[in-house]
Parts: sequence; structure tokens; C-alpha cells
Amino acid sequence: MTTDRAYAQYDIEKKSLIVAYVLWFFLGYVGAHRFYLGRPVSALVLLALSASILLLTFVSFGFLSFLWFIVGLWWLIDALLIPGMAAGRNSRIADRVLGRSR
Repeated sequence: MTTDRAYAQYDIEKKSLIVAYVLWFFLGYVGAHRFYLGRPVSALVLLALSASILLLTFVSFGFLSFLWFIVGLWWLIDALLIPGMAAGRNSRIADRVLGRSR
């Protein structure tokens, strides 16, 4: 693959901070931004946690709704972690596409 083509492929595949933050803001409680940034295991954990708390909230008639604090805290911490996750993902994409090795 030529260098220009490799850089074009990298530009196509790289992850955007803006998209990650939009996903975080609107769908962060289900881990959409983590799926986008290539972290499916933690995204599934967050999705399962949110689903479990939703079920517990309904079953307890809202008594256990304070558990949403856990998801909210994770959501806020992720706001600080997104730039590092995106940089790490983009670095792995660059290594693969541009043929760099570490």
C-alpha cells in the first residue's frame, strides 16, 4: 500500500472526539461511546449495569433509583477518559494501517 493510500485509510478509520462526546452525552449511560472507541467489554458491562438498575428501579417502584448514581458517576468519569481512549484507539489504527510496530 502506498503511503498516501495508507494515510487516507487512517483518516477514514480514525475516531473523532466530537462523535465520541456526542455519543457520550446522549447515549453514555448505555456505553455507546465505548463501543465507538473500541472498548466493547466495558461497554457491555455498562449496558448490563444500566439495564439491571432500570429493572431494579421498576421492581422496587423507584425505591432503588438512587443506584443510578453509580451509572452517573461512571458517565462523568468517562468524560475525562474519552480523549485518552480516542488517542489510544487512533494509535492502534495508525499502527495497523501504517505498518508501524511497537
